[in-house]
Amino acid sequence: MISILIISGISAFLALLIELAYSFIANYGECHLMINQKKDLTVKGGSPLLFSLQEEGIFIPSACGGKGTCAYCKVKVIQGGGPVLPTETPYLSEDEIRDGVRLSCQVKVRNDLVLEIPEELLLIQEYKTRVETVSDLTSTIKGIVLEIIQPDDGIFFKPGQYIQFEIPKYKRSKGPEYRAFSVASSPRENKKIELYIGLVEKGVVSTYVHEYLRQGDEIVIRGPFGDFYYRESNRDILMIATGTGLAPIMSLLRYMRAEKIQRKATLFFGTRTQKDLYCVDELRSLEKELPAFKYIPTLTRELEVSSWKGERGRVTVLLEKYFSEIAECDVYICGNTNMVESCQEFFKQKNIPEDRIYFDKFT
Repeated sequence: MISILIISGISAFLALLIELAYSFIANYGECHLMINQKKDLTVKGGSPLLFSLQEEGIFIPSACGGKGTCAYCKVKVIQGGGPVLPTETPYLSEDEIRDGVRLSCQVKVRNDLVLEIPEELLLIQEYKTRVETVSDLTSTIKGIVLEIIQPDDGIFFKPGQYIQFEIPKYKRSKGPEYRAFSVASSPRENKKIELYIGLVEKGVVSTYVHEYLRQGDEIVIRGPFGDFYYRESNRDILMIATGTGLAPIMSLLRYMRAEKIQRKATLFFGTRTQKDLYCVDELRSLEKELPAFKYIPTLTRELEVSSWKGERGRVTVLLEKYFSEIAECDVYICGNTNMVESCQEFFKQKNIPEDRIYFDKFT
């Protein structure tokens, strides 16, 4: 164990020295980024591609803030970029590697690059917002309402999509940091957006939100991002969520209420105890406003002697129990990675077509 720790420490030290050398010794001068064969940008070399693009007003999605753990920031590097790094290979398929797909947060701009970026990402905007309210939804989840200050026409998004939320430098961060959070409000309310932000242990951004964010603070957001959003269909809808995964589901439901959509919809929401349930009053009201909607919460750690009369166990238990009623549904799954993957495996075994299953994994 001591040998392993020594070797790990030496490796980390050498990696730090290399990074310092790149930052302070290497001078790559100006580099050109050719995007989609029509947009030529001149940037200062040496930074990760993700941040170089960001400085030029091109906002590639990143849920982890460029830490290399979410794999959202993929772009195609046609020329330049160097070899694929070990930090990228776990997140890239063989086809993606062959096609030149890279994680933009891991590619350093050290020479001219030729890139392909989906056109819709070139339309992503930056928004200036003001915190209207900060509320406690549970002991570990904050509800944040942001008023869009600029641009004047607000933000336009699809129900279920997410934004990137930036915090300023404070004592736990080395500089501005950002993370991805799903929008909980309806797209009809485009001058304001609502977010549900859970406290993550040692999380730089979530700690700032929970301990420092105040009404009246100005926050920069970017977006919208994501292909998890409401699709029109004549089929019933099954929604599955845990924790803050309820946020995009609330956006879908609020959109359905605003548009008077009467599709049969069922929400399975899993959490630990009754104290961890939130938005319950609104969800019960939605059951009355949307007669074809049913809200079914399930608890995993509620004491047997408590007053709880509802479902118990993980959401996958509900899938087994109610599957005969949901076999012809469009499925929307949002929450922690393990839950999402367990549900995907369940539907795979039940031969539910993949093109009817939409999901968003929260890391």
